[in-house]
Amino acid sequence: MMQHHLTQEQEQEAKRLEAKIRLAVEHEIAALARLLVSRSDEELFGQTEFQVRDLVLRIGAKAYQEHLSEKKRLRRSLGSLSHLRTSSGVS
Repeated sequence: MMQHHLTQEQEQEAKRLEAKIRLAVEHEIAALARLLVSRSDEELFGQTEFQVRDLVLRIGAKAYQEHLSEKKRLRRSLGSLSHLRTSSGVS
């Protein structure tokens, strides 16, 4: 695992974010544990592997959501983004 050198302030922010992520992914972690325990050694790959990947991707997506929800500049800038124009053809 990569080690990141953080300032004391960044470390505090990381701990707060870690706690928020843990709460957000509780359900997925429980589902992952139940899925793995419910399968025999022969069933761990194949379809089960895809189910595990799906749960892990959901965990990652929720981690991003929690991190981005804390970004004040993102919320401020959302209102100032220009809207995409729809057209019938490619220019």
